[in-house]
Amino acid sequence: MSFFRRLAVLLGVVAIVALLVGCGDTLLDTTNTEEQLETSLSKSLDEKVVSVDCPSDQKVEAGATFSCSVKLQKGEERTVTLKIRNSDADLSITKLSGGNE
Repeated sequence: MSFFRRLAVLLGVVAIVALLVGCGDTLLDTTNTEEQLETSLSKSLDEKVVSVDCPSDQKVEAGATFSCSVKLQKGEERTVTLKIRNSDADLSITKLSGGNE
């Protein structure tokens, strides 16, 4: 499966719903987001993702974007840009960079 086809599958399939309420603001549940990304990317890239690091203070604001760092088993590092689609914190991958772009 080509890289672009995998990315298209990711864009269509990945919808992560994760909320954490704190300090009056609604924040993403970073741990859940990272776990979901690890599982989804491992399947779509056909390579084990060994770690995902997302910002821990990301507010849930529709239209906002943020990036997470991804490390693959073979040592390659990628950056995943996610967009918050709505106030329910549904996420979509908008960009996967690094590696063989």
